[in-house]
Amino acid sequence: LVRLVESGGGSVLAGGSLRLSCVASGFISCTSDMSWYRQTLGKEREFVSGIDSAGSTTYADSVKGRFTISQDNAKNTVYLQMNSLKPDDTAMYYCKREQRCTRGVPFSGDYWGQGTQVTVSS
Repeated sequence: LVRLVESGGGSVLAGGSLRLSCVASGFISCTSDMSWYRQTLGKEREFVSGIDSAGSTTYADSVKGRFTISQDNAKNTVYLQMNSLKPDDTAMYYCKREQRCTRGVPFSGDYWGQGTQVTVSS
């Protein structure tokens, strides 16, 4: 199986910064894309940012210019640097791994972490 563990959440004032980390372990020797999603109570989970196996990145319009996604393949870790945080960024942040293994390897699929809470106050 694949395990994802997020960390780095917390409470900050508007304008502050946080860096989230997501460490992958288990059977992870397959091609993968990594992404961050967030969710607030009563709302659907929404895409925040993603990075594919080639290192290409994408961002939701709401975070462009403020958030930066990166990865350290040697550490099996993906990061989300969040700057200029706003109260609207308050949410539980989840890491997602979309894994594609070669034929015969039964670990392809989507994996999620348990989430890390980010709270931004004004």
